[in-house]
Order: sequence, then structure tokens, then C-alpha cells
Amino acid sequence: MTTALVTGASAGIGKTFCEQLAAQGNDLIVVARDAARLEALKNELELAHGVQVEVLPADLADRAALQRVADRIADPQRPVDLLVNNAGFGLRKSFIHNTIEQEENHLDVLVRAVLVLSHAAAGAMRARGNGAIINVSSVASFLASGTYSAAKSWVTVFSESLASELEGTGVTVTALCPGFTRTEFHQRAGIKAEQAAPGFMWLAADRLVRDCLADVAKGKVVSVPGPQYKVITSLLRVAPRSIVRKPKLVRRHRPNKED
Repeated sequence: MTTALVTGASAGIGKTFCEQLAAQGNDLIVVARDAARLEALKNELELAHGVQVEVLPADLADRAALQRVADRIADPQRPVDLLVNNAGFGLRKSFIHNTIEQEENHLDVLVRAVLVLSHAAAGAMRARGNGAIINVSSVASFLASGTYSAAKSWVTVFSESLASELEGTGVTVTALCPGFTRTEFHQRAGIKAEQAAPGFMWLAADRLVRDCLADVAKGKVVSVPGPQYKVITSLLRVAPRSIVRKPKLVRRHRPNKED
């Protein structure tokens, strides 16, 4: 029996990780802002799978709350064997049309939280000689597409770097780089799914998580789900940066009346 801590656990990819990990017999620590949704998830998973679920409400943009999660991860008396850094959100507008407060909050959740929690997990896991970290990045990390893309690029490169640092210690790090996935993400960002991408580009969260966990078991450092995105990311890795920055590849913001 192992224990996994999942951030952004109350919905989408995070909830799917919780469901599949619980089905495998893992105990869970679920982290998100909405305590009521976490309690509902706890009841659902414990009833369905007979595992123990600890609820840890936290806004990861709040430094004190983030530190509480980091302290839980680092607790040597209650080891966390798997960390899934999944919490995140998108901004509907482009950089210059957002307030700096919105952008800083975005950066805190997508980058600083991953940094702090990975540091806590890597130290504790290295001392025990085993463990795994999954950092949920994005196919957008291979593009030049606003601050979301920039933040996810940091997550991917950071994960690769940390994986190299921990090589041979028994601790693995995997960057999960999904493309469009059917979750609440786009709805919360105010983006209509049919406007974001054609149907064949959308991934199912169940298959995405299953494939990622298989890649983690193999020690894979970068996990790209879906054959269409494997092709796309392979091309983007070798494409000139001038192509990666092309307007057709980057979703441009058109100001609304309220801007």
C-alpha cells in the first residue's frame, strides 16, 4: 500500500488520477481549494475502493497554505510515495489584457507550487530511496503561446532537470504533457471546446492518466498521451522557433467590449 498526494484533485485530470490510484489500492491525500468537493471525493473513493483518503484544502497561490502541503509531503512519519502536481488553470485573456495580479496568481499556482512541492517530495523521497513525482505540464510547453505556455515550458524543463538530478536514487520524475482533454479546464477559462480544437484532437482523461501511470512505471521522463500529440511534439521539438511563434499556431486574443 502506498500513499499519493494529488493537487487539483477535485476535478478533471486530478480527479481521474485519484480514481485510478484508489482503484489500484493506494491511499490518497487530496488537495484543492474546495473543501466540500474534496469531502465528497473522499466519501466516494473510500466507499468504492476501501482506501483511506485525507482531505487537505489549500489555495496553492497562498504561500502559507502551500507550505502546509509541503510540510505534509516532507513528514517522515507519514511518507508520500507519489506526488502529482496537477493544480492549474488557464487565463481567458492574453498577457497585456490581464491584470498583473491575475498573472502573478497564475504563475504562483503553475510554477511556484510545483517548485515548492517538488522540493519537499524530492528531499523526502531521496532520503527513503524511492518515490515518484508527476508534474502535469502541457503540449503548450513546446509552443510560444502566452504565459500559460511559458509556465508549462518551465514545468517540462524543470521536470527533466530534476529527473537527471535524481537519477540512480530510486526516485523518478515525469512531466505529463497532454493536449486538449475533456475536463472542466476550458469551461473555467471561458473557452468553448468546439472553438478550441477539432474533435479528433481531444483526449479522454481516463486513457491519458492510465498511459501516464504506465510511463511512470517505466521511468519515462516525458509522457505525451495520444498519437496525434506524439507526432506534434516531435515536430515542435525540431521546428525553428520562428515556426513555433507563428500566429496560426498561437491563439491570439481579440479584445472584447469589456476590455
